[in-house]
Amino acid sequence: MTTARKKTRQRLPGDISHKHYVARALRVDHAGEFGAKQIYAGQLAVLGKKPVGKTIQHMAAQEEEHWQAFEKMLRQRRVRPTALMPFWRVAGFALGAGTAMLGPRAAMACTVAVEEVIIDHYQKQIEYLGDDEVELVRCLKKFRDDEDDHRATGCDHDATTLPYYPLLRGAIRRGCRLAIWLSERV
Repeated sequence: MTTARKKTRQRLPGDISHKHYVARALRVDHAGEFGAKQIYAGQLAVLGKKPVGKTIQHMAAQEEEHWQAFEKMLRQRRVRPTALMPFWRVAGFALGAGTAMLGPRAAMACTVAVEEVIIDHYQKQIEYLGDDEVELVRCLKKFRDDEDDHRATGCDHDATTLPYYPLLRGAIRRGCRLAIWLSERV
């Protein structure tokens, strides 16, 4: 009889502890889902009554579900949220409203750019955690798949046909990576 080996990432000298890694992951994921809620709130403030409004509302409802899950995990594990939450509230709303003011395709381009970064971010966490955190990994996989659906929805709404899509996408992706780095640490 073969015994399945537990798949875990080998920790290297200088790596942060498992507990510290999980706390950082929860902190940044909580902040990211909060930021996503704010982005969609900004988009809905501008485009909520347009035909694309129902699509944005659906994605916003999923982000609320994700945020609530991370909110619960923070409390259960006694992890503090990032101190940057007030900043992410304003920055997220401004990004959502600003891209929505450029039109529905720009709002969807914002969604595509953000979700690309988040999908990659969640995938790296999933690979790092392996079997060390079964429930957290299960949650991350579901949320990653939801975010991939949001990315596909943005593409289906012609986000990539925007003339300045590469520029907007690049700027938003860089901003997301910076937000991740800061939220893990502050």
